[in-house]
Amino acid sequence: MAPRRDASLEEALKLYVVLQRAAAATMAVAAHDIARHGLTVAEFGVLEALYHKGPLLLGELQKTILVSSGGVTYLVDKLVDRGWVERRPCPGDRRARYAALTGAGEELMKGIFPEHAARIAEAVGGIGAAERRKAIGILKAIGREAEGKDGIGGKEGSGP
Repeated sequence: MAPRRDASLEEALKLYVVLQRAAAATMAVAAHDIARHGLTVAEFGVLEALYHKGPLLLGELQKTILVSSGGVTYLVDKLVDRGWVERRPCPGDRRARYAALTGAGEELMKGIFPEHAARIAEAVGGIGAAERRKAIGILKAIGREAEGKDGIGGKEGSGP
């Protein structure tokens, strides 16, 4: 005898698969575009966060781009070596450091971000503006519901 089908469960699993495939496809577009500039997705995430938010404490940057504390240190070190990011002291806490774009990092992002944003817009361009706004609301609701499940927390971050 075949097991009883739970339509709601099957629909939820189908949504999960479709969501994962859409995320993978759009991330592939973003990763390909970012790689043209000799950057990894994580490196671009640091640069993009600093470009849009300005200098950030390393802990704030870590939460923004969703990497470990060691990961953010490694990424900032690589970008410092390339001359695009610098560390600045925190006036209120000698132990804390800010990461900030250098002039070269600012120029890099001014040069590549507009085209990158256009590529992302193309990747999600299969739906109209009203549908995009609705999708944003739906996906935020899914994310909020998923946060905290099984002891896993999360935070919306900056995207490519």
